[in-house]
Amino acid sequence: MKKLFLLFFTVMLVLMFPGCTKSNDGNGRLVVKVTDAPFPIDMVQSATVTISKVELRKEGDGINDGSPFLTVWEGSATFNLLELRNGLVEQLMDVTIPQGNYDLVRLYVDEAGLKIKDGGDYDVKVPSGPQTGIKIFIDPVLSVEGGLTSELLLDIDLSKSFVLRGNADSPAGIIGFIFKPVIRAVNSSTAGSLEGLVTDSNKAAIAGASISVKQGDNEVVTGITDDNGHYVIPGVTSGTYSVSASKENFQTVTTSDVKIVAGNKTVLDFVLSPL
Repeated sequence: MKKLFLLFFTVMLVLMFPGCTKSNDGNGRLVVKVTDAPFPIDMVQSATVTISKVELRKEGDGINDGSPFLTVWEGSATFNLLELRNGLVEQLMDVTIPQGNYDLVRLYVDEAGLKIKDGGDYDVKVPSGPQTGIKIFIDPVLSVEGGLTSELLLDIDLSKSFVLRGNADSPAGIIGFIFKPVIRAVNSSTAGSLEGLVTDSNKAAIAGASISVKQGDNEVVTGITDDNGHYVIPGVTSGTYSVSASKENFQTVTTSDVKIVAGNKTVLDFVLSPL
């Protein structure tokens, strides 16, 4: 569980703090964890990414005003996203940082790789990842107060971040992958989670069903059911959404006006009818 990367899903870093008493020493505690909100990728055996540094920027600081970024962690940590599915997380760091409002994360990714079933290993080039880092805005901003808990979720959508080169119909036709990161940053103090079951009309679990969470016409986050038909999508910013469940050879079902409340779990089950 020490790796992270992939072709068709999402990675998340969750900055979490155990609740405690507020203090005035000017510092707060920061814990970073990693998880994945996956996509169906039957051909992928493992998907890894290596993170070397994480930086934060305080709100109001300019990009070019000296050194606006604070290095909150530096090292080498590799994660396998296939081991981090449906709400599972793995810790990246546990540090103390100055209190304040942080509006931007800069993530340094040294390397990434995909292992395809019966198709070999692929090292994926990470343009600018190890040098200048990947910048992700936090909206709403992350507020860190002395002695209090703050949380942040970085969601790297690997279904959109990896561009396939070659023929995806067979492992032998795959030439390689290009990394173009698509990342969202969620302030977990303003977010909740969504989970539930997807079954057919006979109450049999449907594995590999895709869950799409939308706000208006914009897809916010996605997930997929496991072998038991269960899905978990953490880090959904509080608000009202439409949620769809779909699977090949089944009718797509959409539920509107699904309310997500910060710090709470919303349970939403689906029953899909065959076409």
